[in-house]
Amino acid sequence: MSATRPSRDEAEEAIRTLLRWAGEDTSREGLRETPRRVVSAYEELLSGYNVDPHDILSKTFKEVADYDEMVVLKDIPFESLCEHHMLPFIGRAHIAYLPDKKVVGISKLARLVDAYSKRFQIQEKMTAQIANALNDILQPRGVGVVVEAVHQCMTMRGVHKQGVSMQTSHLSGRFKSDDKTRKEFLSLIASPFYRTQPA
Repeated sequence: MSATRPSRDEAEEAIRTLLRWAGEDTSREGLRETPRRVVSAYEELLSGYNVDPHDILSKTFKEVADYDEMVVLKDIPFESLCEHHMLPFIGRAHIAYLPDKKVVGISKLARLVDAYSKRFQIQEKMTAQIANALNDILQPRGVGVVVEAVHQCMTMRGVHKQGVSMQTSHLSGRFKSDDKTRKEFLSLIASPFYRTQPA
């Protein structure tokens, strides 16, 4: 732990300060354990700071039988915290890449989204970070990332607009230069995802 990083006790005391600022009595039964619970929740919500996204993608597979078509993982759910208001934004990410002799396990793509979303974020930056990590490590012929989310800093405060979602994208390589590749990607992520039917 960095010498400048506050201790857990200091973090819990900060929560007590916030509760007192709001006008609460931190000694009452319902709030006694709240600072501990809040810090524990933040440890989970911000666990991406303890993960190196490049390590996630470090293990690749080269035995792909010359597969060179698009790899797409869509509808990856995520929750993040807006760095401007510390309120959640919740949504899903869609990732695609055109492999160049190597691929990565699909669970790693989902973990990559978690690594960047479980930090204080803005959606635009997170979208670019996911795409850039894929580009840097896999060095594919192209990457496409689309992220869509609902921001509670817009629904709970400020303009109070419900039902509004934000969409961001980051395209590189063939996804940016080739109209056919880009349209195929956007078509694939727009199509309904497969749902198993009850027996």
